[in-house]
Amino acid sequence: MISKLTFLILINLSNFMSAQHIIPELIKNEAEKALSYYPMLNKNYIKIKFKKDIKKSTMQARPTFGSFFRSKKNRRYVILISEKFKISGKSFSTKNIPSDILIGWIGHELGHVLDYQNRSNLNLIAFGFNYLFSENHIIEAERAADTFAVEQGMGNYILKTKNFILNHANITKTYKDRIKRYYLSPEEIMELVNSKSKAYH
Repeated sequence: MISKLTFLILINLSNFMSAQHIIPELIKNEAEKALSYYPMLNKNYIKIKFKKDIKKSTMQARPTFGSFFRSKKNRRYVILISEKFKISGKSFSTKNIPSDILIGWIGHELGHVLDYQNRSNLNLIAFGFNYLFSENHIIEAERAADTFAVEQGMGNYILKTKNFILNHANITKTYKDRIKRYYLSPEEIMELVNSKSKAYH
């Protein structure tokens, strides 16, 4: 049997870990599901919040400004989510996005956070600068986030999210072409998933 003291310690630890993740109630289940694939981020401060509009993006993960003056383990991250998914003039309310698609989308952003966590402060500054001015760097960063998510076991969610965008009748060819250019293709995701499966056999 677990002792009362041990039980209290576990409860306090659970409260501490959950306090590091601040999530809007509307997407709490989906965000917690995505976070469950990233146990190494349990103690990292991650705040997910809605924003009225995000320029050229649906979601965006970034370290807070103050994080550049903190050690890696004490960095703070924010994941911004548009109140509506605006894709090439078409709006999709968050509440109408299928749960699995939202999990995959958040999982991709957590892939960015994991990428940031592995970088020094100086490297992180250079990363941000390159992301703003180099299209090749955008491709590298977005494909890396997809890869991190797949490596954490989120391959099926990432694949569903990708197919949701590429097969959605109301999403324009321009946006679909952008997804194809910057992110892993469904075929590449399946290759990673299969490679990961073979590695465990």
